[in-house]
Amino acid sequence: MNAPIPPGAWLGLLGGGQLGRMFCMAAQSLGYKVAVLDPGADGPAASVADRHIHADYLDAAGLARLAGLARAATTEFENVPSAALEFLARSVRVTPSATSVAIAQDRISEKTFLAGHGVALAPFAVLRSDSDARDVSPALLPGIVKSARLGYDGKGQIRVATQDAVIAAFAAMGGVPCVLEHFVDLACEVSVIVARTDAGATTAWPVAENRHRDGILDVSISPARVDRVVIDEAQRIATVVAAALDYRGVLCVEMFVTREGALLVNEIAPRPHNSGHYTIDACITSQFEQQARVLAGLPLGDTRQHEPAVMINLLGDIWFESERATPREPDWTLVLRHPQAKLHLYGKAEPRRGRKMGHVTCLAPTHEAALAVARSIKRDLGIPGADAL
Repeated sequence: MNAPIPPGAWLGLLGGGQLGRMFCMAAQSLGYKVAVLDPGADGPAASVADRHIHADYLDAAGLARLAGLARAATTEFENVPSAALEFLARSVRVTPSATSVAIAQDRISEKTFLAGHGVALAPFAVLRSDSDARDVSPALLPGIVKSARLGYDGKGQIRVATQDAVIAAFAAMGGVPCVLEHFVDLACEVSVIVARTDAGATTAWPVAENRHRDGILDVSISPARVDRVVIDEAQRIATVVAAALDYRGVLCVEMFVTREGALLVNEIAPRPHNSGHYTIDACITSQFEQQARVLAGLPLGDTRQHEPAVMINLLGDIWFESERATPREPDWTLVLRHPQAKLHLYGKAEPRRGRKMGHVTCLAPTHEAALAVARSIKRDLGIPGADAL
């Protein structure tokens, strides 16, 4: 066990996106200083960090500067090279470990690992060659071909219904390793975020129910509107996955709920997750504060939720109302006129379609009341899907 790192010390972060920004704010509220290493010149995290080390993730000099300043370091997204975490771990505390992150960076490694630990998954096949693509079982179709590495928010994914489509999709991916996943008849998608310490102490937040649009998370509803037995099993599975990884830090486990009520793990994310943003406003301890607590070796915070919450992602599309070419800032008074709505903007200078620019969390004593606020905000901002909530 490492001795706790007291407030006032420096913590390090690899990655400069919005997850890093929210980590910085949470760690700073606990009294820590945060140094961010990020190759971007002006990312969301760098703009609020106490220090920005402008360097590539594998830049030895930049990593040495971070290691010389911070007592411990973490990451805000899984595609930070595991070699960077290994470099830092030679001299400072690092959570999660490079080994845990490396498994989650590759869908083939991830699925092989999970299946090897008895975790239920959707049927899948590994595609490493043209012959693999030609020989897939018809039982896996229709499905979706996903690149093994670097895919997120619907990127690096192609839906397929025939064997010829699998071959074409594999070629379109450039022949890089992929997986073919069979489409499952779903009741809904859920996620569980857990935190685990060096000593194996684990805590989970309420299960979130997730809706996606164009492959990107659109809305999260927490607590999820599923049976208690599904909630208990989802939290159990997430805890099992964290233990199997010997994980330290905050981990998200995304799952499918089938029409029969079975749970199938879809993906894991070795970091805080978009579906856990509601924890900032709706829970005693947010996922970002917990990330800082585990990194600093502090006791875990309470994850209880105060009241139901609906989180809406704000994508860059709403800056381009009526297909205009020049973006225009949305009228945020349409959000803030709702006293139950909490607006979070990520400080990104350039809006782009599909880019996550912020989120809104709607809080209320009941699910229906929170959903009513979310519907109103979606309509006012021109976000599709209000009537589907």
